[in-house]
Amino acid sequence: MLEAIEMPRVKRFAANVAGRDFVVGDIHGHFTRLQAALDAVGLNPSVDRLFSVGDLIDRGPGCRDALDWLDKPWFHPVRGNHDDYVVCFDTCDLDSWIGNGGSWFTDLSPFEKQTFAAQFAKLPIAIEVETAHGLIGIVHADCPFPSWEQLRKELESPESNEQLQAVQHDCMWSRRRIDQMQKHGVDGLRALVVGHTPLLMPVSLGNVIHIDTAGWRPDRGYFTLLNLETLETIPAS
Repeated sequence: MLEAIEMPRVKRFAANVAGRDFVVGDIHGHFTRLQAALDAVGLNPSVDRLFSVGDLIDRGPGCRDALDWLDKPWFHPVRGNHDDYVVCFDTCDLDSWIGNGGSWFTDLSPFEKQTFAAQFAKLPIAIEVETAHGLIGIVHADCPFPSWEQLRKELESPESNEQLQAVQHDCMWSRRRIDQMQKHGVDGLRALVVGHTPLLMPVSLGNVIHIDTAGWRPDRGYFTLLNLETLETIPAS
């Protein structure tokens, strides 16, 4: 049996001085569509990097392709709530997961399930990226604290496992900010980039940028790419 090894919950990246950095909204098993969006901006894997707000799997036809994408040295996702189902597949609410697109996982062999869980357990809860204009933070859903420094501290040195679980849950599940249209932002960052809540177009609340424009929906939606240097969205909002 493969062991799911937890990696650092906050992953740091130095500034990209050779190419461009982009971050994309929720993918949900639509890697072919994502590749088309990357081709449209001319992403160069030798110098450019793609960050992701997570939710790599469920709902789309290419969920099994997620492991191939995790092997790409230029692709860096955080863990979304759907990705966390994979990590906790033997203890999670299976009916809820299947109802939200997780039926593909039930068709996997026990070894394949363990392989997915081991790889997804390595996904950080938060990513921070240096840019020439300041630090960019990335989480799936929201930062539950007024400052990035406090989130980093709570993830790296939690007072208890219960507190850690609560913080991680908010990072992967919370819609409080977008539901209440809170505009106070997150201190210590140039911008925080999140997904989780499907929107017709990107929405900025303070310095928090919501970019899940539902590129995974077959009837409508598109993938938004955010340039981390310029904070411009592609396509333009």
